Amino acid sequence: MPSYNNYFVIFIIILLYERKITSLYRQRVKGREIIITEEPRLHLVWIRNRIFIKPLPRYLLSHAFWEMYLSESSDRSGNSRSNICKATTGFLRTYRYLIQHESDFNIAQQDGLQLIPKDVNWASFCRITAELCQVEDSNVSRRYRYGELRLTRLNLYAPLLLHKFHYEQVHGQYGDFFGRLYGPILFVFAVVSIILNAMQVELAVEQFVAPHWISVWSVCRWFSILTLMGAAVISAWFILLWLWIFLDEWIYTIRRKLEKRQKRRDGSRC
Repeated sequence: MPSYNNYFVIFIIILLYERKITSLYRQRVKGREIIITEEPRLHLVWIRNRIFIKPLPRYLLSHAFWEMYLSESSDRSGNSRSNICKATTGFLRTYRYLIQHESDFNIAQQDGLQLIPKDVNWASFCRITAELCQVEDSNVSRRYRYGELRLTRLNLYAPLLLHKFHYEQVHGQYGDFFGRLYGPILFVFAVVSIILNAMQVELAVEQFVAPHWISVWSVCRWFSILTLMGAAVISAWFILLWLWIFLDEWIYTIRRKLEKRQKRRDGSRC
């Protein structure tokens, strides 16, 4: 099990709050679809009605594997043995919360999921989880001291702390990507439109009154100017964002083709 980098650990601690791990049958009650992933970084990450769960590898249920590769007396894992052991223990401990009832166990062994190997029965799994009850947070990596993580929040802060455009891209089309931004932006525009209409009514009433309120005129003027500037900035931001995504895809494609061409040249020289 690969450990998480320091940026991701700091990112989790500062910006994400702790969430409990919901059992599998409760995931079904919430209407979530369980998506299989082989990437540990996506384990227990959820978005809307989907949650990603990594299946439990067979070798993690082997006592011989733990003794040979993850025990303190073994040096097969090198200097990072402690971090690997903590990450592995934390990942295994998540199944203590995912599978709390026999109904959860039956869901985990369904043909479409197979989160648990078929040859593991309910009694043996209970014996394993009973040992995991003694595992404290200090014995697992920092990532697994937290529960379910929201992917939308991970993607929101990824450019700031991970120096990546997103943590995991789940939108395959431009329309899906920009569609999630329309709601908040339209809400802001609706509020600003109401304020501008109220100001317009106020200015119309002021024309029929002899003593004018000069400060109101000044506020309305500057707020209107700021609104126009804000609309222009947001429109330009949308255009630049689309252009950046478009160019990034082309740059990636061209880079991959150049790398393949270079490998072919190196292979022909050999």
